[in-house]
This record gives sequence, structure tokens and C-alpha cells, in this order.
Amino acid sequence: MDYRQRTIRDESSCTGIGLHSGHPVNLTIKPAPADTGITFIRKDLPSGPAIRAAFENVVDTRLSTTLGFNGFRVSTVEHLMAAFFGLGIDNARVELDGPEVPIMDGSAAPFIFLLKSSGIREQKSPKRFIVIKRPLEIREGGRSVRINPSQELKISYAIDFNHPLLRDQTFELRFSGKDFVKEISRARTFGFLRDIQTLRENGLALGGSLDNAIVIDDFRILNEDGLRYKDEFVRHKILDFVGDLAILGRPVIGHFVVKKSGHALNHQLLKKLIHSEKTWENLDITSPEQWAEKSFTIPVFGSADPIHA
Repeated sequence: MDYRQRTIRDESSCTGIGLHSGHPVNLTIKPAPADTGITFIRKDLPSGPAIRAAFENVVDTRLSTTLGFNGFRVSTVEHLMAAFFGLGIDNARVELDGPEVPIMDGSAAPFIFLLKSSGIREQKSPKRFIVIKRPLEIREGGRSVRINPSQELKISYAIDFNHPLLRDQTFELRFSGKDFVKEISRARTFGFLRDIQTLRENGLALGGSLDNAIVIDDFRILNEDGLRYKDEFVRHKILDFVGDLAILGRPVIGHFVVKKSGHALNHQLLKKLIHSEKTWENLDITSPEQWAEKSFTIPVFGSADPIHA
């Protein structure tokens, strides 16, 4: 039963390319004490400024989620944050020597492998949950995010792009059932060929390639190996949503119903949620017996057992 906080057992490192900067980035993840959350450390800057993953530190949501504090930033954090959330890791120190988390293969799978290879350790302190008591919704044009009271953490997502390969895709992730690692973590980010030149002219997507994104022209997928899932696009949108949800620092017991959202709308919903205190309540579970008294299903996170290469 996943009611205790987690960190990693040993530190682990990787090197990759920044999606937007195109520069190599070295990243090291280290264990952290209970109740400290996820903290990013910019080792490339004097004094190594720390930026905590917290919704009040989200400073930019264009194309990715960027955290900032005291003028220092770290961007493209959502895939790593999704890996932390999917494995139930509450506390970690992330050291990097650049302004963005490396894109790796465009999914959360390399980070899942890295974290499980280092081992996952349960801590004595209990997790803190947010339990939704009343519905809450935010809309913008044809896009929306709604959260309803539920006995479990569930995300129902729908996308509908004006493209023959991305019309009317839906997927539902239940953290009491389907496995985030198996069903979501391998889904890659995607983009349209027609947009890439514009992004690069604006100094963005300089590190993007067929090695770390699904690229689509007007009719087909350009990646030779095709898709990892037939509905990989909507699954990746759920991955991004989980990464943004992880910024709260506490798992939510509620049902998210999401339609064509993105990082900006995701964070607007989270901000509205935190400031709507009558909509939710905090719940700390200190024993399996205490949880058994509740009518909720505790989210099932990834296995704490290490994996071996």
C-alpha cells in the first residue's frame, strides 16, 4: 500500500540534449529527506540556485513547463516530473548544468529506467493527499479541464486536432488499475513538420529530431519506426498532464476530465484548485488501518523494486 513518502536509494545520472536550446545537459538525481519535495539545482550557475517544484514557481507554460525562483529558471520539467509521480517519488534533488531538463527520447521512459535502476526507498513520513470534495472546472474556447469528486485518481483525456491521424483520440488512466509505467510513460512528444521551421526561427526546438519526437507532415508520420501505441498522441498528452499535476507535490484523489488542454490551461486549473479551499481537503494517512476506514482507493504507483540493466 503506497501511503508512505518515497525517494531514490542511490544517485543516478544521465546526459542528453535540451529540446529547445539544442545544448547537451548533464543531469544527476540524488536522494532527499522526507517533506522536502522535488528541487532542481542549477549547478552551472554561481552559488547553485535551487528551484523547488511547486505550482507557485511555474513561470512559463509555452510549449513546456518552466519553473523559476529569484530570476533563475529550469524548463521542460514535465517528463521528469511525470516519472517521479508515476513511481510515487515525493522527494529528490535534481542537479543539472543547463537551463532545461534533457529531452531524452521525448517520453518519460528513460527517466523511469534511471530512477528504478537507482532503487526506490520508502520513507517513514506519510504521503499527503488532496481529496476533491466539489467539482471545479476551467474553460478556454473549446478546451477545458474539470475535476470531479471520485474514490480514486483518474484522468480521462480527449484530443481532436485538425489532422487525419489525431482526430478524436481518447484515453482513461486509472491510478488504481492501469500501470502508468506500461500505459503512458513510453508515449513521446509530437509536433508538426510545418511548425518546426517557425519554432527554430524563434530559437526553439533547436534540439528536436526524429530521435526525440514524433514528427507529422500533412498526411503521415515521418519516424521510420512508427508509433509505440496506436493512440500515442493522447497518451503523451496524459503524460504531460501527469507531469504538470506532479507540481502540486501531493497526489489528488479525484477524476480529471480533460479536453484538448495544454500546459497553460493545466496550470490555470491547478492554481484555481489550490485557491478554492472549499473544493478539497488535505488527507494524511499514517497506517493501512486508517486508510481502510476511508472510502477512497489509494493510487497505485510504480514498483519500488529496483531493476537491473
